[in-house]
Amino acid sequence: MSTYRSVSVLTLVRGRQGHLDHLVAGLKAQVFPPDELVVAHMQPDAPHIDTDLKFPVRLVRVDGEPMPLATARNRAAETAQGDVLAFLDVDCIPDPEFVKRAAEADALDENGVFLPEVRYLPANGDGWRQPDGLPDYPRLHETGVRHPSKRPVADESFLPIADFGELWGLAFIMSAFTWRAAGGMDEDYIGYGAEETDLGQRLKHSGARLYWIGGTVCFHQHHHVHKPPLQHFDTIVANARRYRSLWGEWCMEYWLDDFEKRGLLRRDAETIEVLRPPGEDEIAATRQGGDVLFS
Repeated sequence: MSTYRSVSVLTLVRGRQGHLDHLVAGLKAQVFPPDELVVAHMQPDAPHIDTDLKFPVRLVRVDGEPMPLATARNRAAETAQGDVLAFLDVDCIPDPEFVKRAAEADALDENGVFLPEVRYLPANGDGWRQPDGLPDYPRLHETGVRHPSKRPVADESFLPIADFGELWGLAFIMSAFTWRAAGGMDEDYIGYGAEETDLGQRLKHSGARLYWIGGTVCFHQHHHVHKPPLQHFDTIVANARRYRSLWGEWCMEYWLDDFEKRGLLRRDAETIEVLRPPGEDEIAATRQGGDVLFS
């Protein structure tokens, strides 16, 4: 006889109310509703949440500047009561199988970490919902684009992943036990960059196993990106230094290399020297249009 596994869906929000509305609409469409939604809001006022739901919503406020992403995920996990923690970026719309597959994944390997396929959507001011308020899944499947660096897994079952560097913060699933065994996220990472890569290392060293999980797709709602993300220059540098001090190697090297080519920093095997911060015009020039789906 199978054992019931309760599933908590966890998300973080600062602004982006429209994106959160779409995420909640996706949870309303689940064939296997979550046992709860936990929202860590990095803003003074709680976001609006639809009250016509079949599951409870728990809100936890997390203050801090820059955005305390690692801390907010930890507070969300501490608040959650489910056996399974399904982390979902506020920009993502889960397809109807997401929660069901999260429970099935935990049944496969209670010490597993599972990454579903993500497909990216272009800018669309009208949103992605039908007149009944639920997501327009045929249009989402028709429009969403898989990241070119990621393999297609939607039609697979479970595929082991050797490289924990694949951990992707947009959508990942694990048991509460596995999260606690890894110690959650390192709250000394502040703002944007590296906290997810560091979590991958923590999970690897705690004995977790990583998988691609098929049978579900999460659709990433568009927001403007910077290529490279110069608006996060300070936190990327600080977080890269912390990661290097802990793990003996650099992460985010594709961004650091770009920063170096622009004359913003100098890097060797062990240190980063900041030469100058990016100017406002430089940051503005890296902002991409509505047709650019990912950085």
